[in-house]
Amino acid sequence: MALNKKPVTGMKDIMPEEMVIRDYVISVITETYSKFGFTRIETPCVESIENLTNKQGGDNEKLIFKILKRGEKLNLETAEKEADLVDGGLRYDLTVPLVRYYSNHANELPSPFKALQMGNVWRADRPQRGRYRQFMQCDIDILGEPSNLAEIELILATTTTIGKLGFKNFQIRINDRRMLKAMAAYAGFGEEDYNSIFITLDKMDKIGIDGVTAELKENGFDASMVDKYVALFEVLENPDLAGVEAIKYLADTLGDCLPEEVRNNLSEIIEAVEATKCADFELVFDPTLVRGMSYYTGTIFEIAMPEFGGSCGGGGRYDEMVGKFTGNNVPACGFSIGFERIILLLMESGFKVPGTSEKMAFLVEKGLPTDKMISVMQEAAKEREKGNRVLVVRMNKNKKFQKEQLAAEGYENFKEFYKNELK
Repeated sequence: MALNKKPVTGMKDIMPEEMVIRDYVISVITETYSKFGFTRIETPCVESIENLTNKQGGDNEKLIFKILKRGEKLNLETAEKEADLVDGGLRYDLTVPLVRYYSNHANELPSPFKALQMGNVWRADRPQRGRYRQFMQCDIDILGEPSNLAEIELILATTTTIGKLGFKNFQIRINDRRMLKAMAAYAGFGEEDYNSIFITLDKMDKIGIDGVTAELKENGFDASMVDKYVALFEVLENPDLAGVEAIKYLADTLGDCLPEEVRNNLSEIIEAVEATKCADFELVFDPTLVRGMSYYTGTIFEIAMPEFGGSCGGGGRYDEMVGKFTGNNVPACGFSIGFERIILLLMESGFKVPGTSEKMAFLVEKGLPTDKMISVMQEAAKEREKGNRVLVVRMNKNKKFQKEQLAAEGYENFKEFYKNELK
């Protein structure tokens, strides 16, 4: 029986032309974030199953690739429940590993700690365009900074990076989990119903305000509460009521349901980012933005790109997550770029890495004498010292087809070396 030559469902092989772009994007990310003071770290791809299933990761906890115990610890005959078989899992994001890392090394790290982490994560999700079961994530996080300076820095660093990759006219949508809760409380909903309400609200861009209204009523919520809740969003559909003005309207309407610091926090972030941004993007207050992770405690944000038609990254504040590990809460906030979707958009647009060095191909005839071969290798070395990329390869019988293949790979100049002459 022949072995399966295709990758596992939801995972992919990366071809050389894509790898060139991936390496370039990683270099831009690393260079740009380092200028904002972020330090690169790395964590293992496997985490304890207890850390991955602590009810912080929302629906992602249903998508974990779980790992069986090994050796004598694995006893299939006596196992009665999953915990008897499983003790680890592949990480589904980089935030849980980061918080464990910080909790373990806090005494050795500066405060605030600005971390950059890039690496693969795994989710047993349904594959689709721009979504895989193994994919690269790219996160920046600030731990130990309680003020909105963290949010401002994260948004500026992320948007500067995206701008350097050539993207324009994208949006950063921003909201606050406390705003979401205040709007639900104002309408009369109980706290135990918030998650169900937010799941429906998160569908606003797909089913519209009428669809949200109908679904909430179908789910058994009091019609008068639903109407009062939805009325808030109907007022905010007025294009003249946006950004800071929309936040002011909600703060005035919600009254004591909304802590005053939420209004000030969002307004300051929007004003500071708009005044200092480098990239061409719009920062939009979006009261329907939910973000699925249950660990978010305050500000949340998301990248929306017209080219993709969906989210290309996001993040928020998670001030209570470190406390799950240490017993003491530490302010924390992070932003993740949708790395794979960025790569997808660049590939689809025919993106070429700028400033790429010249690619040369030396075609060597079979049977070239040793002294001539040495001469070829010396010439190749000199070109490489100039910064060029040189491929030394045996000449095929069908030289024309060989050159066409190399040209498709980006090789621009060719030099041919023969046994009896040098061309």
